[in-house]
Amino acid sequence: MGAQTKKIEHITGSDALLQSLIAEGASTIFGYPGGAIMPVYDKLLDYKGKLKHILTRHEQGAVHAAQGFARATGQVGVCIATSGPGATNLITGIADAYMDSTPLVCITGQVFSPLLGTDAFQETDVVGITSPVTKYNYQVTKADEIPAAIARAFYIARSGRPGPVVIDITKDAMIATLEYNYEPCNYIRSYVPEHKIKRDQIDKAALLINSAQKPLIVFGQGIILGNAEQEFLEFVNKSGIPVASTLLGLSAIPNNHPQYMGMVGMHGNAAPNIKTNECDVLIGIGMRFDDRVTGVVSKYAAQAKIVHLEIDKAEINKIIKSDAPVLGNVKESLPILTELIEEGKDYKAWIDSFQTCYDEEHKRVIKEDLQPAKGKIGMGEVINVLNSITKGDAIVVTDVGQHQMISSRYTDFKKTRSMVTSGGLGTMGFSLPAAMGAKFGRPDRQVISISGDGGFQMNLQELGTIAFNKLPVKIIILNNNYLGMVRQWQELFFDERYSNTPISSPDFVALAAAYKIDGELVTERETLKDALQRMWDSENTYLLEIKVAPKGNVFPMVPSGAAVDEILYGDERK
Repeated sequence: MGAQTKKIEHITGSDALLQSLIAEGASTIFGYPGGAIMPVYDKLLDYKGKLKHILTRHEQGAVHAAQGFARATGQVGVCIATSGPGATNLITGIADAYMDSTPLVCITGQVFSPLLGTDAFQETDVVGITSPVTKYNYQVTKADEIPAAIARAFYIARSGRPGPVVIDITKDAMIATLEYNYEPCNYIRSYVPEHKIKRDQIDKAALLINSAQKPLIVFGQGIILGNAEQEFLEFVNKSGIPVASTLLGLSAIPNNHPQYMGMVGMHGNAAPNIKTNECDVLIGIGMRFDDRVTGVVSKYAAQAKIVHLEIDKAEINKIIKSDAPVLGNVKESLPILTELIEEGKDYKAWIDSFQTCYDEEHKRVIKEDLQPAKGKIGMGEVINVLNSITKGDAIVVTDVGQHQMISSRYTDFKKTRSMVTSGGLGTMGFSLPAAMGAKFGRPDRQVISISGDGGFQMNLQELGTIAFNKLPVKIIILNNNYLGMVRQWQELFFDERYSNTPISSPDFVALAAAYKIDGELVTERETLKDALQRMWDSENTYLLEIKVAPKGNVFPMVPSGAAVDEILYGDERK
């Protein structure tokens, strides 16, 4: 007998899509059916037990859920939608994922290929619309293109600096048959996801670090995306250098680490912001020097030499000029740099100076935030009590606004991938669906969604998805009856002209009850801890609406257009 040949299977394009997703390790997909994607949904019935499809109540819920899944697990998030409005409803989440380097593969249905360009029913130019906010996109018009398109999509989404990929598939490609053979992709000509580490770059960086008297490390999400938490911890421990996090870098290192000095940025901690403009060497690791971190660029660390460890060549010298750029994956570059830096340098006086700044911030802001003596419950007070219950062992998923900044400032983190929030795009309505996705991805961990009353109302329909799936997400709504962050800016910079920021809300507890979700309203601080404890202990979904101070503000604050050490503490006008 001759040598056996591999059997080639003849299947439909829809089967090929689903089998390709399985081959790439996808287990959970979020989506919403419609006419153009219907052949795929028909075939989904044949893959029960292999692919879990979560029917969200809106396509924006699906893409945010895929983001939450990806951020909590480190895997590629997958979502699926039909053509036209189904596809366009994904755009906000795709843009959010692009800004925050979240690996997604988004599948959209498209009209039959002969109808392309005819303004057919529910036709939109998905490739054209998504080009500015995707790492890669591609329109499939033939069934035999599907396996290679999916392989390429996953490779691009997860490699190098991660990001979202869109694959738009015409309906005839889903229906037609092909000879199915799947081959994973690990190379694309002209695509260089990671650059080879250059030893001379690391040598220069090490020389600057070893000569520094007042160095400061600012780290970002690149540590988490590169799975380099252990390598980073070893670098920090050996160096003895104080460290500060960007918003998206939070939880990459436990925030009870003795060298951790807090968060930088517009509403970050005073000490690392002030010391940015006093350090002699600033070491940026896996961060991109965005405007919320730098303030006015001309006054950002002007006195310091800049070391920048970064995977994306486009970020080097884009905003802050680097004296020692190190291009490459930090998981590879950090161990080499750690070998070269000196151990046991004495930075005690330098670190003590951070404590002086912290003491000032504590006296003027933190003490009142965490333990207000009177009046309505404060947002910081809620987070402080929550910390006493969670002990830092929860995935916290925030919406966008004042509660986001308060949560990021005060939440305790012990484990990586414990802070999921919308950073670059700042998408209100993010928290509830993203928390849902995070819980599907990490059923072993408690997931807490924290929203304001405004943001929660943007995607509250996903309570239906949570209720249907009996998903034990814990939901906190900090209700101040305002669009709080906009109101704060109106107070500070627009003469207290509160245009369209007061907002009404439904009875959130009654709304939860309509979905058969447990919930309660908290209005008095005497009942706050017990209510949070009941939420934490519940084995079911639980919603807490907490009435907080209507005009509470988030300080310290670096005003727009100011330097990072030009800080408002909030008591200047008293």
